[in-house]
Amino acid sequence: MTGHRRVGAPARDLADNSYLADDTGSTLPLIFFYAALSLILILLVTAATALYLERKRLFTLADGAALAAAEAFPLSAVNLTDRTPRLQSPDVAAAVAAYLAAAPADFEALAIEHAGTDDGRSARVTLSAYWRPPVLTVLVPDGLRIEVTSTARSVFF
Repeated sequence: MTGHRRVGAPARDLADNSYLADDTGSTLPLIFFYAALSLILILLVTAATALYLERKRLFTLADGAALAAAEAFPLSAVNLTDRTPRLQSPDVAAAVAAYLAAAPADFEALAIEHAGTDDGRSARVTLSAYWRPPVLTVLVPDGLRIEVTSTARSVFF
């Protein structure tokens, strides 16, 4: 009875699954795909983390510069009624420049975008620097200009 088909059975015998068992080489493309995907993901996360940390470092520097600038006033400029010193933009800018000259900062193309006071009470500092990714890839740009702004105010009690 070999070689005969059962009535109603498909052309291939249901018990013969040899055509399904042949998966030779099907895992190799998956391994390459997932390895490439993992590498791309690792590089993107590394670049995003480096950008975040660089921005936080720049923001810390701007905070220190704003704090130094908020105290850039002579004691004669303190108003005793509201206990707030009167700041002048040239004094703020000079204090920020002096702070950045003394601070250990290793930023690429660090620039003072704005250093001044808008209301005579608060010192506002905007710094910018250039960030480069730790590993150059096609998916991440060669670098970005990051900018942060910090404001500080001195008040006497």
